[in-house]
Amino acid sequence: MAVKFADFGKDAKDLLSKNFHNGVIKIEGKTKSTSGVEFKTDGTQAGDKVAGGLEAKSAVTDGVTFTGKWNLNNLYSGTLALNDKLVPGLKADLDASVSAASGKRSLSLKSTYAKGAFVTTHDIDLEGPTVHGSAVAEVYKGWMVGAQGSYDTGSSKMTGTGFGLSYVGADYKVHSGIVNMDRYFASIYHNVNGGLQTAASLGWTSDGSAPSLTVGTQYALDASSFCKVKIDNTLQMGLSYTTKLRDGVQVTLSSLVDGAALNGGGHKFGLSLNMSA
Repeated sequence: MAVKFADFGKDAKDLLSKNFHNGVIKIEGKTKSTSGVEFKTDGTQAGDKVAGGLEAKSAVTDGVTFTGKWNLNNLYSGTLALNDKLVPGLKADLDASVSAASGKRSLSLKSTYAKGAFVTTHDIDLEGPTVHGSAVAEVYKGWMVGAQGSYDTGSSKMTGTGFGLSYVGADYKVHSGIVNMDRYFASIYHNVNGGLQTAASLGWTSDGSAPSLTVGTQYALDASSFCKVKIDNTLQMGLSYTTKLRDGVQVTLSSLVDGAALNGGGHKFGLSLNMSA
């Protein structure tokens, strides 16, 4: 089955980026009321910067949900989501936000349509002139091709393009692509077994800049904890350890070590605490 263009290489991307909260302390809590309203609150501290917010999500009716958000920057936003209500296979989100400080507003419509081996997305900024779209088709037994583009209706020209090719096998996934005809990327993800996963990501540009390469692995220590290790071609090494302390409580410890300057300082550490009830 085809996936969205934005999800090409998602498994490799998640393995190499999730659970690495370098230089950040993060706390997140989730609860659900007896009436079915889901609440989420989070806070982060990075250096002298503090961010946080509150979110509430409730079902309006079958297939329709509303999510309201507020953050410490006094930005209020809301999303009305319709899933399979208008057309089977169509998911549509109407997003609106307003800043209490500046009065700036935004309104956008995002939709995804999936039918068998074909998936398209359509994002329209109703306050501006830009339209974003993508399409993916599974052409043969796990092989998928896709394209995305952004069009400025004000200037009547394309402002961004992307093309990709992906293959999903029984235990591995490969993808490659090009963005704006000058940035190239590729990744591979391998589920070695139930407890071990590996991934690699490669990127380069047509201007002759040095390519980037990141490789990493995730290993399950037991049923409730796992560790991750990744390293790139500049010898930046990331380490993380995630464990479930008890039902509904998960903690992640992470670090980023500069392997090219082990005694020079500048290493980063992070902590994330997730609680749910």
